[in-house]
Amino acid sequence: MTSTEQQPLGSPFSATSTVQDITAGLDLSGTSAVVTGGYSGLGLETTRALAAAGAQVLVPARRPDIARAALADVEGCEVIPMDLADLDSVRAAAARISSSLTRIDLLMAVAGVMATPERRVGPGWESQLAANHFGHFALVCELYPLLAAADGARVVVNSSAGHTLTDMRWHDPHFRAGYDKWLAYGQAKTANALFAVHLDALGRGDGVRAFALHPGKIITGLQREMALQEQIDRGWVDEHGNVIGTGFKAPAQGAATGLWAATSPLLDGLGGLYLEDCDIAGVSAPGTPMDDGGVRAYAIDPDAAARLWDLSLAATGATPIAL
Repeated sequence: MTSTEQQPLGSPFSATSTVQDITAGLDLSGTSAVVTGGYSGLGLETTRALAAAGAQVLVPARRPDIARAALADVEGCEVIPMDLADLDSVRAAAARISSSLTRIDLLMAVAGVMATPERRVGPGWESQLAANHFGHFALVCELYPLLAAADGARVVVNSSAGHTLTDMRWHDPHFRAGYDKWLAYGQAKTANALFAVHLDALGRGDGVRAFALHPGKIITGLQREMALQEQIDRGWVDEHGNVIGTGFKAPAQGAATGLWAATSPLLDGLGGLYLEDCDIAGVSAPGTPMDDGGVRAYAIDPDAAARLWDLSLAATGATPIAL
């Protein structure tokens, strides 16, 4: 990633584009894809669109029975049990995927949690950082040989405009003191963006390119741990749960940027970039309102990305990726 690349390139798509717009006429026959969280919300839209274009899709799922029911009518799709907050589960899922595929062309890290109550997982990790970042980090590291084997793989990581809430809290990433559910979410989304930056730096020699993105404002199951009243107070929904806020996308629009990241020839030869509204985002100044778009410089900083990579390797014990 260079500063000259982190700016819009004039995509023919926009904030209103849908996954159907992105995949129209696209033939993904013979392509293998892994979509975390691919059975609800944006993940379900992503899985359906990839499968409709001919891809073989594997969906690691924390709730496999629910996932299989949701995907019962999707051909070319297989569900694999996996809990991103449990590294043993992640490794088991990676081993199963590795036994059934010879390569992975697309890995879509869509699953995530948001603004959850304080929880500790594993060796006392803050749960949003663990599920949103550490789990995906470990999965990608374990599956890296399959990505390298594709000779042109793309890894697409769902971050969020929520990354503007905070940089990495290097002094206390697990909120040992003063837990704040929104800062914890913001840090996890910054981690998602930095993960793509360093993964791209390590992987580009093997043809593995990585992107992070903000899908837009969408009401999905991601808000499941937020009280209805909190969503009402934020002006998102009415008392019946109907979306009333401005600037919200439908799920098919929210999933479009990820599909564009995964398939657009405009991104050939690029990587380590943060995307939004089916284009590359510009860099936003500190203090810019979240809804104004763009990516903070700290979320695409290569030195911070390398630091987070080392921290994540030490924490998870994942298999290192060598340059």
